[in-house]
Amino acid sequence: MKIKRVFRIILKTIGIITGLLALYVIAGLTLYRIPVNKNVNYKAPNDVTIYLLSNGVHTDVVVPVKNEYMDWRGLIKYEHTDSKDSTYPFVGIGWGDKGFYLQTPEWKDLKLSVALKAALHLSTAAIHATFYKTVDTTIVKSAVLHISKEEYSGLVTFIKNNFLIDREGNSIHIPSTNDGYGDSDAFYEAKGSYSLFYTCNTWTNNALKAAHQKAALWVLLDKGIFYHYKK
Repeated sequence: MKIKRVFRIILKTIGIITGLLALYVIAGLTLYRIPVNKNVNYKAPNDVTIYLLSNGVHTDVVVPVKNEYMDWRGLIKYEHTDSKDSTYPFVGIGWGDKGFYLQTPEWKDLKLSVALKAALHLSTAAIHATFYKTVDTTIVKSAVLHISKEEYSGLVTFIKNNFLIDREGNSIHIPSTNDGYGDSDAFYEAKGSYSLFYTCNTWTNNALKAAHQKAALWVLLDKGIFYHYKK
């Protein structure tokens, strides 16, 4: 009897796990199609131009380094990059798992240990900032958004609130680790933690919601974001 009871418990546990995985997959395949802010007021003043970019793994929001509404140089510094070139006018900002960012610039670089830590909510987050001379919108996944100063203010507040700040009020730079990206990027400690339910693309989607731009109800992958920005 005890063996049968244990066997039933094992089968029940497997069934629950299988069901939860099925729900997760279904949610990932369907919820990104549900729009948020579908009826954006396109007649609002186009005060700031921002961009959405994807490298196939991570999505970034690209903004002007400095304008009359925000100067990102207080949080993201040119001197933290390898090039230390202060002539870049744009900066791309993304959030994600620190292990993914520092050890997985491309999918081929992914390690099982990194994936498990991220999936199980066991690691910390980082913000990846990349400076650009120009923004290449000819890449496979990109979008150009013209937004009002009020919408940009919402985006700025959301991003700023995700930086981990030290006692002096400064962002916390993560020293270069030969991460395999480029010479115009830097990493910073960030709030929150990556998980199966909150990915780098979920973060970008929430940034769009904060800016009152078209977004998905919930996304896992970058395609869920660009689904609402089809060219």
